[in-house]
Amino acid sequence: MKFVVIGAGLAGVEAAWQIAQSGNKVKLIEQKPLKKSPAHKSDNFAELVCSNSLKASRIDSAAGLLKEEMARLGSLTVPVARECAVAAGGALAVDRDIFSNTVTERIKSHPNIEIEYTEAQEIPTDGDTITIVATGPLTDGKMSEAIKALCGDYLSFYDAAAPIVTAESVNTDIAFGASRYGRGGEDDYLNCPFNKEQYERFINELINAEGAVVHDFDVYEGCMPIEKLAKRGTDAPRFGPMKPVGLTDPATGRRPWAAVQLRRENAKGSIFNLVGFQTNLKFGEQKRVFSMIPGLENAEFVRYGVMHRNSFLDSPRVLKVDFSVKNQPNVFFAGQITGVEGYMESAASGIIAGINAVRFANGIEPLKLPNTTMIGALSAYISDETVKNFQPMGANFGILPPLESKIRDKRERYAALSERALEALNSAL
Repeated sequence: MKFVVIGAGLAGVEAAWQIAQSGNKVKLIEQKPLKKSPAHKSDNFAELVCSNSLKASRIDSAAGLLKEEMARLGSLTVPVARECAVAAGGALAVDRDIFSNTVTERIKSHPNIEIEYTEAQEIPTDGDTITIVATGPLTDGKMSEAIKALCGDYLSFYDAAAPIVTAESVNTDIAFGASRYGRGGEDDYLNCPFNKEQYERFINELINAEGAVVHDFDVYEGCMPIEKLAKRGTDAPRFGPMKPVGLTDPATGRRPWAAVQLRRENAKGSIFNLVGFQTNLKFGEQKRVFSMIPGLENAEFVRYGVMHRNSFLDSPRVLKVDFSVKNQPNVFFAGQITGVEGYMESAASGIIAGINAVRFANGIEPLKLPNTTMIGALSAYISDETVKNFQPMGANFGILPPLESKIRDKRERYAALSERALEALNSAL
């Protein structure tokens, strides 16, 4: 039996790693550097194209629990991320270049992984091949047509990425270092504080700025462009990515009216991204409007925000809980194209697809993690036929079954959910 993984993003490398670690040979097909999507810049595998944050690291958080489950399943990317971590308060953020370089080297050096650089244009479905399709949400061309031929029409949405500025161009006489509620170090984030007048002037310019694409997009809620959020109401950003809670401006001794947080992008802290500022504005408009942010008057933008087309399967109609195709059991899908939302969620789906591809080859029942685990709950969600209006889903405690006894304190409840999840995972393995 031959194993083929198409795509060397987070999901693809995890799938290939699981197969290789089981002692099987696997071919990993990657189109870069021959062809890159508009969102990709690096030639390396597991490129982080949006934020460099992998979300919370605490085990009593949904994102932290997910990463702990992945680590216990033999993840490649989680331990690498921990090695490449940069200061980010309670979050696990990485130096994206070191992260992708390290993942690439470990994949290339594995004796059971053969890498083929080519643009895959079809999905092998013959009985002697087990294929995992991890081509990502930007899949296009002949591969997109091959997926449609196998799975039928699949849904589309639009995604956005935030701008990045140099640290030295930030005016630290105005912007101050602090994490919300004092979590983490003061240099993890820079905070640009607004008073009410500055905020209202900024929002007015933001909502009237010219977008790069003139028609309105059906954008996934989790990656809403800041200008579209602002059009929902003047205070919408102030209760979203520009919320000032947990911050005190040292210049006034008070909480600002609103704030933009800048999160470090690399270990050196030389560049920072504007947290939550995914955008579809024209580059010139981004420079003009975002320079109105207090502290960014003379900001040097090393990357402007971009918007690109993302696609995902109508997975409840297409995939089983083990991420295999219902009408083609030797073909699996993994990554954001399945409707899991987020870096680590995509990587986790690759782990499950890789494990179950090997099990399928050996005639063993697939690994179906309990839905009390975070990975099991995500797997159940993307394969739940009762979900009619399917939308991408990231790790969150809302998709886990409730505890038998009610716990009013949220932190204690989350800790109990995490403890239950890890116990269930250990029992399942």
